[in-house]
Amino acid sequence: MNQENKKIYEEINESYKIDDRPTDRFSTSCFEWLESIAQAVIVVVISLSFIFRIVNISGWSMLNTLRDGDKVVVLKWNYVPHNGDVVVITKGQFLDEPLVKRVIATENQSFSIDFKSGKVMVDGKTLDETYIREPMWLQGDNNIPDIIPPGHSFVMGDNRNHSMDSRFKNVGIIPNENIVGKAAVILFPFDRFKII
Repeated sequence: MNQENKKIYEEINESYKIDDRPTDRFSTSCFEWLESIAQAVIVVVISLSFIFRIVNISGWSMLNTLRDGDKVVVLKWNYVPHNGDVVVITKGQFLDEPLVKRVIATENQSFSIDFKSGKVMVDGKTLDETYIREPMWLQGDNNIPDIIPPGHSFVMGDNRNHSMDSRFKNVGIIPNENIVGKAAVILFPFDRFKII
């Protein structure tokens, strides 16, 4: 084989060599994708465990603020109950399922309800409860303390006459450790999307 033919032969062989670089790029790309997916799953799991949770609203006790079937984002991270917050309460001693209610009074606050007028007093001031559906006439069967005990919160639904809440013995005053967090945003249905 002369020199010229040998050169042509080498060029042809060179053009038919298998280039394994695309395969390496595909493998690297797949690995990077899997790594990204794993990281995203870890972030979601940690977020759902410690930072927030999505809760489905069941029932009508929080009308007009929340409706049956609403999905809300609940902020959990280092949550401490505050007056006026809409909260999710875990199953407790007498509860079969989580509750969504509004915090009316927190630990060490003086508290009273005038059931004739439907007015609620916290620390000697009448609350301006623009969020309630109608004036309250439903009294309940629980003995309401004058001062909320340490580590507890008194909760009621916004639809006061159709709400099982701290006015009733089977719910009672809620230990703060049973409060999951604050309902912050109505996520779904989209036409009701808003900050609570």
